[in-house]
Amino acid sequence: MRITVLGGGPAGLYSATLLKRDNPAASVTVYEQNPRDVTWGFGVVFSDRALSFLEADDPDTYRAFAGQLETWQDITIDLLGDKTVIDGVGFAAIARLKLIQILTRRAEDVGVDLKFGSRPDTYEESLNEADLVIAADGVNSVIRGRDPEGFAASVDHLTNRFAWYGTTKTFPTLTQTFRRSDRGPFNAHHYRYAPDMSTFIVETTEDVWRNAGLDRADDEESRKICETVFADVLDGHPLISNKSIWRVFPKVWNESWYNGNTVLIGDALHTAHFSIGSGTRLAMEDAISLAKSIRENPGDLRKALQAYQDERKPIVAKLVRAAEQSAGWYEQFVAHMEMPPLDFAHGYIKRAGRMDDDKLRAAAPKFMAQYDAVKKEAAQ
Repeated sequence: MRITVLGGGPAGLYSATLLKRDNPAASVTVYEQNPRDVTWGFGVVFSDRALSFLEADDPDTYRAFAGQLETWQDITIDLLGDKTVIDGVGFAAIARLKLIQILTRRAEDVGVDLKFGSRPDTYEESLNEADLVIAADGVNSVIRGRDPEGFAASVDHLTNRFAWYGTTKTFPTLTQTFRRSDRGPFNAHHYRYAPDMSTFIVETTEDVWRNAGLDRADDEESRKICETVFADVLDGHPLISNKSIWRVFPKVWNESWYNGNTVLIGDALHTAHFSIGSGTRLAMEDAISLAKSIRENPGDLRKALQAYQDERKPIVAKLVRAAEQSAGWYEQFVAHMEMPPLDFAHGYIKRAGRMDDDKLRAAAPKFMAQYDAVKKEAAQ
């Protein structure tokens, strides 16, 4: 069996690893356009239980992650300097580059052929000769773009602008910070992903982005504007850029997850807004599901790909709906900033529609005790 994987991110590397592990005689090749040990962005975040899906299916990869993660058990909402801690909302984070390096080593350990710096002319022949093509080439997928009708593809965009920076300022928890400035309101999603580094995603509305001159600013000007807005948060630490262009979040969905012998996976298949921190997890779970379906349907690729779609699609659709609700809250974050801090935090934690107050009382008892006490006092 000849398997060609396009894209050397988490989805591509992990699917290649699992398929080669399960099929040692298969020829599995990953084509990645970037050089080795080069990626964009900074840290990626998982929920505190997100990596448990690895432990049973792939303990070797799970052990490779052990000790590499920054973890915490609370989330902090900082509204104009008024901080509210929500207990019981744990997360873990790792440098995106470290994640890629771990998955690269795992792929090499099982015998995957990795070809970095690959351009289209270097993999066209491999695509034509492959028994299975895995399109793990991201939101701007070349493979999906060649036949959008075949995958019943839908690509749309949110309206808020965001830029993904890093900083040497570290933070004790994942924090959502909201500030007003002379340039307008801004939000920052920030969390440490290494002992000496944090992710710092800056977000604002399209109107504020333009009025602040960020649509015309170069990289240095853009960082300086954001450093000024969040000066009290950064404490003199700089923002660091790594392809930190301003962008709008793409909403990608495909009704058909495969077409012939080509299957989509990860961001090429679906996106989930970064505010719920599930994109990388979804990509790796896609890989597990795809490998399982092929393992359970030997010799029948079409049946295996249909089983992959049947198993994963309802699960992913549910999470994507929650992500869209979360993204909708951020699209209106300026209006939410008028709320009292506790009400603001309460609305934030319920934004995806997956939590009601009873669930919150179990998950975040300290926060809800504070919230319930304030509400009771206000009602008297």
